[in-house]
Amino acid sequence: MAGRWLILADDLTGAADCAIAFGRRGREAAVTWGEAPAARGEAANLAADQPEVLSYDADSRGLSAQDATRRHAGLLSRLLDPDRTLFKKIDSTLRGQPAAETVAAIAALKARAGSAFGVCAPAFPATGRTTIGGRVHVNGRPLEEAEVWRRDHTYASADLAAILASAGIRAETIALSGVRGDLAGTLARVAALGDVVAVCDAETEADLDRIARASLPGAPSTFFIGSAGLAHALAAIDTARPAEALRLTPNRCGALIVVGSLAAASRAAARTLAASGRVTHLPVTPEALLGAPAGRAALAAGIAAVTAAGGDALVEIAMDATPDMALGPRLVQSLADALEPVASRIGAFAATGGETAAALLTRFGVSGIRLVDEIEPGVSLGLSLGRFSIPVATKAGAFGDADSLLRIAARLRAVRTEGSFT
Repeated sequence: MAGRWLILADDLTGAADCAIAFGRRGREAAVTWGEAPAARGEAANLAADQPEVLSYDADSRGLSAQDATRRHAGLLSRLLDPDRTLFKKIDSTLRGQPAAETVAAIAALKARAGSAFGVCAPAFPATGRTTIGGRVHVNGRPLEEAEVWRRDHTYASADLAAILASAGIRAETIALSGVRGDLAGTLARVAALGDVVAVCDAETEADLDRIARASLPGAPSTFFIGSAGLAHALAAIDTARPAEALRLTPNRCGALIVVGSLAAASRAAARTLAASGRVTHLPVTPEALLGAPAGRAALAAGIAAVTAAGGDALVEIAMDATPDMALGPRLVQSLADALEPVASRIGAFAATGGETAAALLTRFGVSGIRLVDEIEPGVSLGLSLGRFSIPVATKAGAFGDADSLLRIAARLRAVRTEGSFT
């Protein structure tokens, strides 16, 4: 079985780490954002016609529930071709508005097929995210105890059925025993209820494989709700003839690596990379980004000097222990404006945090990423589409360990100097 997919995500890194599940298995997969391409008859914001696996960043994580529903409804009306299966990507730690966005997905499926059946499995075991008793856990602990929840959460708890119910969605929880039993029969019984979401527990990748095999091929009314863990399980089943390998012209310019995420994992990785001596570390304060233009110009000049000489530049937005979260979008946009003049003088790009990656790439004139490989779980690698073609890696802020950026920098160096992703 080989099908066409639409992945609709609330941020760029999520859109990429789901699509790469298909891309690394040889499927033609790309992520795009901004002005959405129409489903048929219009040129897409990609280098060629729309790929088999189209992943779109709705950039809705910071929206209200009402606005997120409205944005998803509009995108689905344009992008959900009749022959595409919908994968509604949600954050594995439930940030943003997953319930409201699922409302839009259900409405789109009902308009297409008369009813809607969602298979929800947000677990991503490779990054420590599991679902037990219908509740999300991180590294074996309840999500409510995790750093990411303390910093940013939308709902009162991590109970998936209660979260969906808050938006008027009926949900039935399938415990681990059900997932590991006659899951196909259980899903069929739940689907028969009509306009319902089956919330599936999953503790291991084998559990996600069971969910995928019991769900595919699905009826026209079936759609999927989850993170990259479920995407990988579905992609492993949905096989096709591999696409032609991508090659690029070797580039002597160094990489630009930007850390905008406040997550502890990204900050630890930045410290490790800076201490390695393999990059030039250029921290920038909020005051410099929002202050006089001279500071931003000096940062851009410093990066250009490093990358022109073949070195890699690590730019980190330096925040104190109690950052003003409201400043985030302004800081990222100011950084994007400051770095736009050096975009043509970098040989590769990496960013932690979806908002950071999307803002910079958009300002650089990049309209999409053709996805090729996965450096490690949650870190996608591809080729930029638009103004120029360079290797690009994106990483969700909370994913990875202290050595993640070391591995990312090494892989980008190999790709840009050798001209090959293999």
